[in-house]
Amino acid sequence: MRRTMSGVSGRCVWVVAVSALASVVLWSTTVETAVRPPKFDYELHTLSNGLTVVLSEDHSTPIVRSELVYHVGSKNEAPGRTGFAHLFEHLMFKGSRNVLSDSHLTMISRVGGDGNAYTTEDSTTYVETVPAQYLPLILWLEADRMATLRIDKETFEAERQVVKEERRWRYEDTPFGLLSEIMYDQAYSVHPYKHTPIGSMADLEAASVDDVQDFFDTYYVPENATLVLVGDFESDHALALVKQYFDRVPKARRPVPRAIRREPARTGERRITLTQSQNWPLPAVIVAYHITYDGHPDAYPLHIAVKVLSDGQSSRIFRRLIYDEQLAVSAFGEGRIIDDPNLFYAVSVVQPGRTVEESEKALIEELDRLKTEFITDKELQQAKNQFARDYVFTRATVEQKASHLSHAAVIHDDITTADAEFDIFMNITKEDVQRVAQTYFTEDNRLVLTITPPAAAGRSFLRGGDQE
Repeated sequence: MRRTMSGVSGRCVWVVAVSALASVVLWSTTVETAVRPPKFDYELHTLSNGLTVVLSEDHSTPIVRSELVYHVGSKNEAPGRTGFAHLFEHLMFKGSRNVLSDSHLTMISRVGGDGNAYTTEDSTTYVETVPAQYLPLILWLEADRMATLRIDKETFEAERQVVKEERRWRYEDTPFGLLSEIMYDQAYSVHPYKHTPIGSMADLEAASVDDVQDFFDTYYVPENATLVLVGDFESDHALALVKQYFDRVPKARRPVPRAIRREPARTGERRITLTQSQNWPLPAVIVAYHITYDGHPDAYPLHIAVKVLSDGQSSRIFRRLIYDEQLAVSAFGEGRIIDDPNLFYAVSVVQPGRTVEESEKALIEELDRLKTEFITDKELQQAKNQFARDYVFTRATVEQKASHLSHAAVIHDDITTADAEFDIFMNITKEDVQRVAQTYFTEDNRLVLTITPPAAAGRSFLRGGDQE
C-alpha cells in the first residue's frame, strides 16, 4: 500500500548524490573536512498514559511534520498470523468513531498537507505534513484512531483483499519478487524475521476480525507509541495540544508483550538449492550471514563494509561480477541492520552462459577479502564520505529530521544517537572493518542459497524448506 524507508541507520542502500556542491565538499581526502550537521534541538516527554513525545522546533518553513510510530512490526506476529502489522497499516485509514472510512487523508489533503504510512519488520509509522496552523487537526486525527479505530467485518474483508492483491502485484507477479521471502524463510528457523511483512496468503485468508481486534488492543496503545513533531511551533504550545488530544486515550489494559524467540547461533555452513517456477527467469545465488542489531558497536563498521562491497557501481561486488568477469546480469548486496540481529546478503543473478558456481565463488571471495586484507584508505574514506553525504542531506527537511529522531527513539531506544552516530562513523578504522568481517563473515555462519528456474516445463518445483 504505502512504502517508504525508515531512517538512514536502518539499512545500507545505494544513494545518489543530490548536489554537485556536496560532491566537492564531501569527496575530500581527509575526514576533518566532512560537513558536520548541526545537532538536533529537541524535548523529550512522556504522558501519563505512557505515550512518548519528541518535540523539535524548526521555524525555517511554516509547516509541521508528525510521525507516530507504533513499536510493532511483522516480528511481533505469531506463527500463522503473519501480515497483521501490514494489514493494520490499511485498517488505520478505514475510519474511527469521529472519522469516516478513507477520510483521514482526504481531510489532510484539503488543508494542503499529505499523509502516508509504512510497515517494517520492527515498527509501523504514520506520517503527516501540514501547514503549521493545522497541527491540532493531525493530533486529533491520530488520537481519535488510536482510541476508537473502527474494525468491522465488512471493512476487514475489503482490506484483506487489497493486501492479497498487493502481495500478488509486488511479489508473486514480479520477476524475482519472492527472493527476500525465500531467503529469509531459509535463513531463519525460529525468529519471526523468518517471514516478511507482507505475510502469507494462507495466513491472511485464515485471519478473523477477532484476531485483528486483539492485535490492535495489544499493540496500538500509548505506551507502545512514540509521537515525533518537527516544525514551526512553540514547544510549550505543542505539548499542551498533544496532552489535550492524547491524554484522554486510555492506558493499556495489559503490558505490551516483548518476548521474541531468539535465533540460535549457527554451527556450520548451510547449502540449499531450490527450484522456483513462479517469475524466476534466471538462476540466482545468495550468500548470506547473520549479523548484529542496529545500535550495537559492530553495526557501524558493518555499515562501512556494506558500502565497500555493494554501494554503487564502483563497489567490489558490482565491479567484479558485472564489469570485470561478466558473471551476472545483476549483482548487489545489503546489510539489514535493524532492531534485532538480521542479515548481510550478497546476490548474483547469473548471466546466461555462466554458472552458479562461478558467481558463488566470486561472492565468497569478495567477502573473505575483507577478513584477510584491509580495505584501502581510499575505500574507507569514500565510505565515510558517502555516509557523511547521506547524513547531511537526509537531515535537510522537517520530514527527514522527524525520521532521524523517531528512528533513534524507537529502534535505538536512545534518542541521543540521532546526533552521536556521526562521530562514531567518522572514527571507524580499517581494523574495525576487518574485525567485524572476521566476526560475522565466517563459514559456520554462512548460508549459500541457489534458486533456479525449472529445467523444463511441467517440472515440479520445491518451495519453503524443501531441498533439491
